[in-house]
Amino acid sequence: MRESEAPVIHCVGAVIHDRRGRLLLVRRANEPGQGMWSLPGGRVEPGEDDHAALRREVAEETGLHVVVGGAVGRITRSGSHGVYHIVDYACHTSEEELLAGDDADAATWADSATFTTLSDSGALTEGLPELLREWGQLPR
Repeated sequence: MRESEAPVIHCVGAVIHDRRGRLLLVRRANEPGQGMWSLPGGRVEPGEDDHAALRREVAEETGLHVVVGGAVGRITRSGSHGVYHIVDYACHTSEEELLAGDDADAATWADSATFTTLSDSGALTEGLPELLREWGQLPR
């Protein structure tokens, strides 16, 4: 299937920093990116807007309730089921206790050192460190 013929799948992702500047990451339980650490998020279901989808996905994957802010970046990825158009949004929460579930088999608050270790070991989804650096969203 050529990319021009592939179905477009609209997705959202959450960029969430806690009060200490750590970045919320989830380890993907399913493809695409199974076993890799990434931002929480997923598909926008029919009838949902981006904010509703993101609140649902973050709650399902981490147990957190978030307030969705503005878009911080957009990316397009090719996958086995189509072309994923992903919009990542800044989100805020006052909660810190994580409960991984749904499409995530683990969740963590990553500080700069942890993020660098995951990046250096190839455990982050492809291009994530570069995008977060470009968007000014790396953990502090």
